[in-house]
Order: sequence, then C-alpha cells, then structure tokens
Amino acid sequence: MVDYSPAMMTDMYEYTMLDAALKDGTANRKCVFEIFTRHLPEGRRYGVVAGTGRILDALERFHLDDDDLRFLSDRKIVSAETIAWLERFHFSGSIKGYREGEMFFPNSPVLQVEGTFGECTLLETLLLSILNYDCAVASAASRMVTAAKDRPCMDMGGRRTNEWSAVAASRAAVVGGFQGTANLLAAQLYGLKAIGTAAHCFTLVHDSERDAFISQINALGKNTTLLVDTYNIEEAVKTAVEVAGPELGGVRIDSGDLAALAQRVRNQLDALGATNTKITVTNDLDEYALAALQTAPVDSYGVGTRLVTGSGAPTCAM
Repeated sequence: MVDYSPAMMTDMYEYTMLDAALKDGTANRKCVFEIFTRHLPEGRRYGVVAGTGRILDALERFHLDDDDLRFLSDRKIVSAETIAWLERFHFSGSIKGYREGEMFFPNSPVLQVEGTFGECTLLETLLLSILNYDCAVASAASRMVTAAKDRPCMDMGGRRTNEWSAVAASRAAVVGGFQGTANLLAAQLYGLKAIGTAAHCFTLVHDSERDAFISQINALGKNTTLLVDTYNIEEAVKTAVEVAGPELGGVRIDSGDLAALAQRVRNQLDALGATNTKITVTNDLDEYALAALQTAPVDSYGVGTRLVTGSGAPTCAM
C-alpha cells in the first residue's frame, strides 16, 4: 500500500488557516464542526451513513512525518512556528455521530467534531472526502438491495473507478447491504466475503468453451459459476452441464435481455436436470434494473458501475 499520511489528504487552505489562526490567537478557540447535507438527490428520501470506520482508521495515522513537514516548509505553506506546532499535534477533541448503516436526512448532522479551531480545521477536508463518497455508495447500495428483495447483491465495481475508491466502495457497499466484493484488498482489509471466478478472456484464451469450462471446474470444483455468454448461451449452458453434471453451482449472464435470457436459461437448466444450479446476472445494473428483474428467475446480482458512482449521485453534497 502507498505510504502516506491522512494529514496530507486535505486542501491547502486548511493549513494556511491554521497558520494564520495560530498567529492571531484564534487557533485555540473551542469550536463545533458539523457535517450534514442540505438536500438529497432528486427522488430519494433518505441516505445511508458509511465511512465512520475509515475515519477512525485515518485518525490513528493522522500525523505528519519529517518529509511532510519539510514539504510544508519548503513550499512556504506554513511558518516555522506552525511547523513546530504540527510536530506536537495530536487531536484532543471529540467526535460523535450516526452509526454506520443508519439512515440520514437533510440538515441533520451525520458527524459532529468538537475541539479547538486549529485541530478541527485540519480534519475537515478528510472527513468530508470520506463521508461524501462512502455515504453515496452506501445509499445507492441500500436502494439496490431493497430492489433486489431477498436476492444477494455483490460488488463488482473495482474496474469502474479509481483503484482506492474501489476499496472504499466495497466497504460502503457492504454497509449498505451488499454481501460480498470482487475486490481482494477490500476483502483483506475489512474481512469481507470475496467472490469471483472467471471472465470472458478466460474462455477466449482456450481453444474451445468446453476446454475453458473443464479447466475452471478442475481448478475450482463443480460448485463454481461458469460464464455462459461468451458465444452462444444455449450451447454454453448445455456444455456446462455436460462438463460439470447437474451439480454445477451456477451460471452467469453478462449481456443481452437479462430477464428473458434468465428465463430461457432456467428452463434449460431444469430440463437438463440441473435444478439447483443458480443464475447470476451482471452488466450495468442499478436499482431500476433490479426492480425490473424481480419476476425473473435470478438468484443473485453483480453490480459495478452504478454502485461505485452512487447510482447517479456520486457525492452527498455534505
């Protein structure tokens, strides 16, 4: 992981304000900073809190090392007196707020930070950055889980956003009700369920679809999920059951009219005796697409782009 200080993940003006406040004597004034949103995205009635755990992790490492202090000094961002203050900095205030997973509404403080102006202002940008993104993803995840009813949703959005945002999104998605993630770093850091089997390129690199299926089953077992839309779905399902038998764990459909295809695949699987084989669908799903699939014979969903972008609302405007 990149070695960095959360104390540098901020806007320059937080430090220039600190510098001026230390000089004029206002840095030690007691303050209360509140984080809230004035409005929700159009058509939404609630948001979901996420990110508090990441804030606590960041606070444990919220200090500047010699390289950071040298950067601030060389760029003349703060004075020598402020550098000396920062060398001794330790947040001594208090933070309280909503629990992760709770709903929030406009004009209600999700997080409240109390302390001196000097120490609170240094936290401002970092806290807003974490909460704005994590709450946006958790809010979208909650809507998707609601639309999916009792069918599990899995995060597959890592390749659709910045690599670090992908890790944060995985955690926030689980706070919002998702049940697993394809992102291994998120699974490692936060103890999340990791999911994933194979992509289309795995099928394409083999001489035939059958060879790809045999290879995957030999490696992962019959309970694996086979991707069946690289070529012809009907032929792929037939081949999958021939290779794995009726014990095949699942198939995934990643393109086309998902509702219609899921029904056709379910009928085919049942006719082939694979009545317990699950169907997973993926491909640009959001809460509206999931709602439209409620009557389709789908067992689980993989959601990517719309999840990690907040389903059209990538920030909570806090």
